[in-house]
Amino acid sequence: MKKLSARRRHPLAAVVVLLLALAATGGLYAAFAPADKAQADETSQSLTIKEGKKLYEVGCASCHGTGGQGSSDGPSLVGVGAAAVDFQVGTGRMPAATSQGAQIPRKKNIYSQAQIDQLAAYVASLGAGPTVPTKEQYGPAGADIAKGGELFRTNCAQCHNFTGKGGALTKGKFAPSLEGVAPKHIYEAMQTGPQNMPSFPDTTLSEKNKKDIIAYLNAVNGDKTENPGGLELGGLGPVSEGLFGWIFGLGTLIVVAVWVAARTAKAKKS
Repeated sequence: MKKLSARRRHPLAAVVVLLLALAATGGLYAAFAPADKAQADETSQSLTIKEGKKLYEVGCASCHGTGGQGSSDGPSLVGVGAAAVDFQVGTGRMPAATSQGAQIPRKKNIYSQAQIDQLAAYVASLGAGPTVPTKEQYGPAGADIAKGGELFRTNCAQCHNFTGKGGALTKGKFAPSLEGVAPKHIYEAMQTGPQNMPSFPDTTLSEKNKKDIIAYLNAVNGDKTENPGGLELGGLGPVSEGLFGWIFGLGTLIVVAVWVAARTAKAKKS
């Protein structure tokens, strides 16, 4: 007992007790703090979904159904994902006008980005789908512009033209111009395939491929002070250039031929 009592009164005993107390406190914090943070995140997400549902019921349910199941006036939103909502609402295509034409055009968007995020969170809660991309996914860092041009001409130029100027499709539909479209929305369009466009999931075009295509479009549609190829004729490709050559080139040849014939006839008379 005397030995035990002496150990308790050892000068280092207080330090040992303090270290044990600190270790216990740290262990308890590590055990419980992550759970509290996860719970806070879950609560925040639940509130976002709740606010999104309110917005959905006011602006979307009349066409897409009260639970997103769709109706005769609008397709089901179950499984379309947050990316589809961010694209359609962010570009002003949704909510659509009552009388829809062959295709819903881009127009001024009526929701703030915070409201779009809430709507996207609610629709995403209805069924898993493509998520909204991050800046790292669609940003220019590490992109290969030449590869992006090759991929764009192979997969997209048939409809959007080789510089993304857009073009006509059948039955009044059209491929819109990609000038001035936010990189995030271009990425989301490739992910989700809006309207007449096919989707390009990562199994078809990888995340890196999408980044390269966006970098190419930024390069060809960016601030161009000088076109090294000369007059671009609107960037509409071989059709406009061929038409220019046909009208002005052939027209010039005809004028020259008429002038030569007139000169010859005049010389003969004299």
